[in-house]
Amino acid sequence: MKRPRFPSGSIRVVVGITLLATLLLLVGSAGTSTEPTNKHRKSNEPITYSKQVARILQNKCQTCHHAGTAAPFAISSYDDAVSWGETFREVISEKRMPPWHADPRYGKFSNDRRLTKEEADAIDAWVETGMPKGDPKDLPAPRTYVDGWMIGKPDVIFELPEEQRIPAAGVVPYQYFVTPTNFKEDVWIEAAEARPGNRGVVHHIIVSYRNPKNKDRQDGRGIGDGMIVGTAPGDMPLILPPGVARKIPAGSDLVWQMHYSPNGKEAKDRSQVGLIFYKGKEPPKRNAQTRGITNADFAIPAGTANHLVESEWIVPRDALLLSFMPHMHLRGKDFEYRAVFPDGRTEVILSIPRYDFTWQTSYRLAEPLRLPKGTKIECTAHFDNSAGNPANPDPKIEVRWGDQTWEEMMIGWIDYVWEQPEREAIVEGFKAF
Repeated sequence: MKRPRFPSGSIRVVVGITLLATLLLLVGSAGTSTEPTNKHRKSNEPITYSKQVARILQNKCQTCHHAGTAAPFAISSYDDAVSWGETFREVISEKRMPPWHADPRYGKFSNDRRLTKEEADAIDAWVETGMPKGDPKDLPAPRTYVDGWMIGKPDVIFELPEEQRIPAAGVVPYQYFVTPTNFKEDVWIEAAEARPGNRGVVHHIIVSYRNPKNKDRQDGRGIGDGMIVGTAPGDMPLILPPGVARKIPAGSDLVWQMHYSPNGKEAKDRSQVGLIFYKGKEPPKRNAQTRGITNADFAIPAGTANHLVESEWIVPRDALLLSFMPHMHLRGKDFEYRAVFPDGRTEVILSIPRYDFTWQTSYRLAEPLRLPKGTKIECTAHFDNSAGNPANPDPKIEVRWGDQTWEEMMIGWIDYVWEQPEREAIVEGFKAF
């Protein structure tokens, strides 16, 4: 079996399915009341767009639903909201959204997309009462987005070295490209976003850096020497917590891994990546790193509905865990991360009981989790290769690791920092912008 150069490879999602799912991102189902309007009718305060609904949509929807993003429409005005009001109510009542799949019993996350019960009740009451606009004086200050960037205006933007042509049909192997940064000094970033130039054919993007001091990695393939950022439909940009940054060494090249999926028409693409430099007054305390806890040696039997695959990593020094991103393909069923601490205590730190191929979600911990040296991170995944899985391309075949979506992967991505970083990471590599 071919061993992948870069097991993170196939962060995948079928674009057509994703656009439909993205349409539903605008609202959530968590905690929906069975009698949402009665609660608000008992209150003397009417629910209006200007006073309540605009703020909910702004806080939970507009980050994705603004011009230039993958979302098929924007929600930036009263007219936008009225156009989709009945859809809001439908997806709330049917509990189809938001695209958030973490079991609420384990962990707290800063990017939790769910609506609160009060928010869900407010939207339902607003729709039922005719979607009144209210007093424009009650509107929140509008949020501005720079040319579709979710992270805000990047300090620097890099593009693929040249425009790429994607055929109308066939299988396109992963494409690799190199872009020089021309950074004269080490650079620290606090946010990064990879943005497809053509969302109709870009399956995923992974951008890493290649350290010029590493003479063994000159072919521009794979992950390079350190992850910067990746994207797939449903995923979110890299946004690091205060005091944490990601270092890109002076003179590094950017290494792009591009996965294109032909959609029936010849297409062109020139994707971009935007970086925001670290803005802290003091040097960053820690250098954020990314690791894939991977098992590539598996074979999922034909017709099997609950095939187990496991992977693990033993933490070599005290660390702080920042975020997760579980990754499987069409047969992915569920995914769980556990921490087995040196004292023997075991804790579930993320559970995805119903893995959704359509959403490649990162789960950012509200507070970093301390992992003492010797802690074992265990990842457990189950795959459904049966005819009962409607997304299964072919339940009659055995499935192994592979780049394309009809093959499979098992990766427990994590972002982390060392609790006591090296001096070089704190001082010598710092450049304030």
